[in-house]
Order: sequence, then structure tokens, then C-alpha cells
Amino acid sequence: MTLRMLAERIEQLTAQINELNQRLARLVEHHAPQLLEPVGIGPDSAVPLLITMGDNSERLNTEASFAVLCAVSPIEYSSGRRHTRRLDHGGDRQANAALHRIVFTRLRPSPTAPTPGSTGMVRSTPTPCPRYRQP
Repeated sequence: MTLRMLAERIEQLTAQINELNQRLARLVEHHAPQLLEPVGIGPDSAVPLLITMGDNSERLNTEASFAVLCAVSPIEYSSGRRHTRRLDHGGDRQANAALHRIVFTRLRPSPTAPTPGSTGMVRSTPTPCPRYRQP
């Protein structure tokens, strides 16, 4: 009896989640359809970005300001002689997680890519040094 009640509750919650996901998809399609066009961006990733942009619209003047809001902008710091950069630890963590999902989804190999394992991203290959030519 208890297992049946749990199974029914799981079915109800799953139906509710699906309905809410469909509502979010319709809202994103209505308000920002261009955001869903690139590969790798779905409603679950677009919604946190739209929320971040809407909550901080007065702060969004450039792409750099959006990067600061999403905690993906480099910050320069130094410790004595060493000068380097690190990523910002502040910002909206949900927007940061959405960008993380988008990037790694886009880097995943595409089934329509011309070669196996190709992601569509251009990666430079090092050219061999002329001093160390192999015979």
C-alpha cells in the first residue's frame, strides 16, 4: 500500500514538473526566442540567464558587465612578484551554472559533425619546431 502511494506521488510530481517545464519553454519562446536558437541552449539554461538580466538591467551596459554578473570575468591579483588572474567568485551562481551547462553541451561531439569526435570547435594544433625535425 505504501509503495503504491509513493508511486502515485512520483507520477503526480513528474506530471507537475513536465507541465512547469512546458510553461517555462513557452515563456522563453515568447520573451526571448533568439536565445533558444543556438545549439545547447534550452529553456532550463535560458531562464536563469533571463532572470539575471532582468534583475540587474541597470547594470548591463556591456558584455563585460554581464560576465561580472555571471561570475565568469577574470580578476587580476598578485602575490609579490607573481601577477596572474583568477575567476570571480561572486555573482549569480545559477547564471554561472547555466553558462557552464551551455558551454559543455556545445563542446560535446555533434552527431552531424563531419569527423568522429569533432565538436565543431576550431582548435589550433601546434606546429613542429624546425630544430627537431624527424627523418
